[in-house]
Amino acid sequence: MKAGNAVYSQISDLPDSVPLFPLSGALLLPAANMPLNIFEPRYLAMIEDAMDSHRMIGMIQPQFDQPDDEADPALCDVGCVGRITAFQETGDGRLVVNLAGVCRFRILEETAGVNGYRVAKIGGFMDDLEEDIEAAKAVDRDGLLRTFKQFLEANDMEADWDGVSEAGTETLVNTLSMMSPYGPAEKQALLEAPDLKTRAETLVAITEIMLAREAGDTSGTLQ
Repeated sequence: MKAGNAVYSQISDLPDSVPLFPLSGALLLPAANMPLNIFEPRYLAMIEDAMDSHRMIGMIQPQFDQPDDEADPALCDVGCVGRITAFQETGDGRLVVNLAGVCRFRILEETAGVNGYRVAKIGGFMDDLEEDIEAAKAVDRDGLLRTFKQFLEANDMEADWDGVSEAGTETLVNTLSMMSPYGPAEKQALLEAPDLKTRAETLVAITEIMLAREAGDTSGTLQ
């Protein structure tokens, strides 16, 4: 897996511990990019510290059905490590960064926080670091694009279809999953899908349920 100028080919290439950025509804996946606008003091410190070391942070969602104002919410077990590949100071105290997804991780243990932000020891998903050509071939790319296009049209949304059509299958599936306007539970289901084919099928299933609901058919349910 390449992110910026760095190549990660085995779990030992990842740090044992990463700073955590809990953010509800945010989904980072391997081989995709996430822009972040950082303004909270503890996360400004987190980005600065990461830039001084391995440039990696762990995006993770708080567990669902918690109060929005919970200071230190319980976290989901699985998140995704990303490498900071672009860093810009805005002049008004904010930082704008780009995070390149590298590898999903499971929290093994939270450790003592630093400068107000949380830190955890992690275990990476080795499969994310290896190109799975067979899984990409197994994806019903046409079906995925057709279903997602129906969703965008039903919601008067647009996409750069020229760019979409040129994207590799892994990038396509993960980018569409990240840009999908779904809730935290759906985003976590996409994150935890065991492989690319399953993630694509999950995205299609969620999208079809949403389309059915918008059409007034409430028989579809998310389990």
